[in-house]
Amino acid sequence: MEKYLSRTGVSLTTLDKLSVIHVAGTKGKGSTSAMCESILRHHGYRTGFYSSPHLVAVRERIRLDGCIISKDTFAKHFHNVYDKLYATQSYEGDMPKYFAFLTVLAYSVFLKEKVDVAIVEVGIGGIVDYTNILRKVPVVGITALGLDHTSILGNTLEQIAEAKAGIMKKGCEAYTVEQPSEAREVLERVARNVQCSLTTVPDYKSYTFQNGLKLQLTVDIDAYKINASLAIQLAHAWMRKRTNNKREVDVTNSIIDVNYNNDVITNGSDSNIIRKLPNETIKGLSTCRWPGRYQVIETENSTFYLDGAHTKESMEICAQWFKDNNRKHSKSLIFSATGDRDAEILLTPLKNVEFETVYFVIPTALKDMSQKNDNYSIMEHRDLIARCYKNAETWNMLQNNCKRSYVMVLECVSDALSIIKEVKTNKSVLITGSLHLVGAALSIIDPSLSEN
Repeated sequence: MEKYLSRTGVSLTTLDKLSVIHVAGTKGKGSTSAMCESILRHHGYRTGFYSSPHLVAVRERIRLDGCIISKDTFAKHFHNVYDKLYATQSYEGDMPKYFAFLTVLAYSVFLKEKVDVAIVEVGIGGIVDYTNILRKVPVVGITALGLDHTSILGNTLEQIAEAKAGIMKKGCEAYTVEQPSEAREVLERVARNVQCSLTTVPDYKSYTFQNGLKLQLTVDIDAYKINASLAIQLAHAWMRKRTNNKREVDVTNSIIDVNYNNDVITNGSDSNIIRKLPNETIKGLSTCRWPGRYQVIETENSTFYLDGAHTKESMEICAQWFKDNNRKHSKSLIFSATGDRDAEILLTPLKNVEFETVYFVIPTALKDMSQKNDNYSIMEHRDLIARCYKNAETWNMLQNNCKRSYVMVLECVSDALSIIKEVKTNKSVLITGSLHLVGAALSIIDPSLSEN
């Protein structure tokens, strides 16, 4: 990464000038980062946001001031970075791979666009993630930890916590949520070793609101509230550090950031925690939308519930969210699991929902799109269909003592949506198991997503 950045004209010294809030974790890092960005933007800062993965268009990964980077801006920066890398390749093939290239591109965009702060979501893990080329990071967040990407990060919670904690830097302020004891011990040890603070964020119920305003989050579930609390502390930690740095740089001119003042900091023992939320923070939280996570879309004859849940814990939350938020008798499930994920673990929390129909699909929007794709492989297609049939067998096994669903295996998401559309009864459809699946579904249900 250092080599690739250097070849595009970005030295590590230059990268040090980019002020970053770095976020890692197993569950909720996307929504936490999105809420953090929204809070800072509503406080008047110019923001950059790098997230992963995208749902419909790759441009979704790089946002400026809360908006997906435009096609023209994306193309300009893309060609600038690509041309420099291509021109300086020392031998054939010496080009960054997909995520490494996007990370180089994101850092280049944020530096050239002169953002005040970039919220950077880790891809996988932390310590060896491409985003972790950063040397100076003022604020770090670690969301809820669980077992995921075990073939890369390790088979135990301790190993995964060690990987995620790798984004901590000397002198930074690190924040996390309540963690299992074995994960918490690892985070505390790493924080001591790198000499940074580590603070557990408070319960969401403990916050008070400026002028007595009440805050209605866009998603009313406990997991989302935990993420909101972490986002609040990350954003305000960054604003506090920025204000303090300005005071140190120029005391005589009284440079104090008007968007952040000391009345909102508690006078308790932990000065790193904010509990009274100003109006800008409230607005940032209440207006934040994060597609594909606890998202509800109403259409003419169906209500779609979309959540890219791909861990046991995430799916348990997703199943409860779906049951709590729909009251329709007719329920359908569209499911796909990718990578090395165990479908039985993901399907188990859903077995008591009483779906009338369950569709196991290849997570692509249209069949002919797959076949025209440069990466299309007949063998890979067979493997994906075989996985769908295996998932169907798993579901039937789980349904032994329950009301049995009608099960279908299909080659693309549009086939499932077409069948659902033909049935005239108003129904609820849960789409979950993979963000690739959710993205494919959104490209059909809400094709304007990448333009918004």
